[in-house]
Amino acid sequence: MRRLFFSFGFVALVAALTPATAHAQQSFTFNIGAFGPRAADARALGDVLVQDQTFLDFNISDFQSATIGAEWLVWLGDKAEAGLGIGFYQHTEPAADANNVFQTTGAPIQADLKLRIIPFTATLRFVPLGHGPFQPYIGAGIGVFAWRYSETGDFVATDGVTIVQGNYVGSGAAVGPVVLAGVRFPFGPASIGYEFRYQSAKGNLPGDQGFAGTVIDLGGFNNLLTFNVKF
Repeated sequence: MRRLFFSFGFVALVAALTPATAHAQQSFTFNIGAFGPRAADARALGDVLVQDQTFLDFNISDFQSATIGAEWLVWLGDKAEAGLGIGFYQHTEPAADANNVFQTTGAPIQADLKLRIIPFTATLRFVPLGHGPFQPYIGAGIGVFAWRYSETGDFVATDGVTIVQGNYVGSGAAVGPVVLAGVRFPFGPASIGYEFRYQSAKGNLPGDQGFAGTVIDLGGFNNLLTFNVKF
């Protein structure tokens, strides 16, 4: 809860730094790209995907999937910007029991692992060359990550024989840092570019759902194409 209050405080700080005057240069950025989760050996202790791999057959790297987003930017002088953004990522990964099959048919015992992340971010950027014809930048900030994770399908019970159908769901909001770097190439009032963005957070899973892990690691890497329009 303290981290959540801190994140809202950071958003308030960004808003306070944002000039209220109509003369302040503003822009709107659309981005599209791919989000890739952290590898198994870098994920949080107790992560559900790592624990699931002890009895389900799937690859965490296959959770890499498309992401989209938008961000409002305001210049703070010629070499700095403040931004408020939102994004969306969702992926469903099929997984099969690694040790058992349906005895009557030999078919795999399958379930769908589904993860959704909606990040709300407040960031500050440093643009060392200013807003000229070539605009590299670096930045950092805080994110509030609304998330939902579910496991739906057939599972082998603890007795190793009984097969049960289940739909296990956890959701919530987690807070964590965001670090980014990118470059823009202006043409008229618009620009195109590339941005690399790293996020780190973890959500606590409910204990009454029977998940194999206690948390879901929300950290990972975003590779984004950007399209920015000044107004």
